Amino acid sequence: MAESARRNILGITVSRLNCQRACNEIIVAAQARRPLTATALAVHGVMTGALDPCHRQRLNALDLLLADGQPVRWALNLLQRAGLDDRVYGPTLMLCLCARAEALELAIALYGNKADVLADLHENLLVRFPRLRIVARIPSRFGRVDASEQAAIAQTIAASGADLVFVGLVCPRQEVWLYENRALLSRPTVAVGAAFDFHANRLAQAPSWMQNKGLEWLFRLWHEPQRLWQRYILLNPLFIAMLISQACGWQYAHDSEIDVPYEGYA
Repeated sequence: MAESARRNILGITVSRLNCQRACNEIIVAAQARRPLTATALAVHGVMTGALDPCHRQRLNALDLLLADGQPVRWALNLLQRAGLDDRVYGPTLMLCLCARAEALELAIALYGNKADVLADLHENLLVRFPRLRIVARIPSRFGRVDASEQAAIAQTIAASGADLVFVGLVCPRQEVWLYENRALLSRPTVAVGAAFDFHANRLAQAPSWMQNKGLEWLFRLWHEPQRLWQRYILLNPLFIAMLISQACGWQYAHDSEIDVPYEGYA
């Protein structure tokens, strides 16, 4: 993707793509068996990079950083005149890609989350897309692995024959996983976060009106306060403050190349 199609928000170069264009780019790569890394970032995803130079370098090395959260889209439009007509909501992107994969007879793999969640996700996807080829579902190990174990996981995915890989780890572990495996998988890998839980009917999604008004965070905080309170109560105001500083002329530039430590999340 051309660098000119990305826009800088707090040092994170977010892709200026809507859901349909992002879906098209990923499917073209899947048909060509060409590696491509994509993730959909809400405010929390952007802030993990804005506050950590190593993770910022990981994010900016990925091929597609998509504006998942409405506040991220609004920031791109206001500060960078991106002209995005809607956000790229991870769960919606996943369904779009599954529909295209079914029509084109492309095989998919599911990586991350728990085995029972993957089983429910598999079943529900086949209800929506009866001819979808799901050739692998590999649960998370919920810990760290060494480089040889990481390579073995990537080899298992590659050997499945999948043309497209969905990754359902939490943020920022899923973006770390994309970065560390980008040279090991010769096919698109797309991080969709909570989409696995949503489509497996394990988590409720916010009503459309809350999503459209950028209030999905409030819905999720209400349902998972202990896990998410720091993410939203602390990071959301900081995101706004840093955006104001960027609007006032503060430059959040790309970092020069630095040594990024291996994390090995699996």
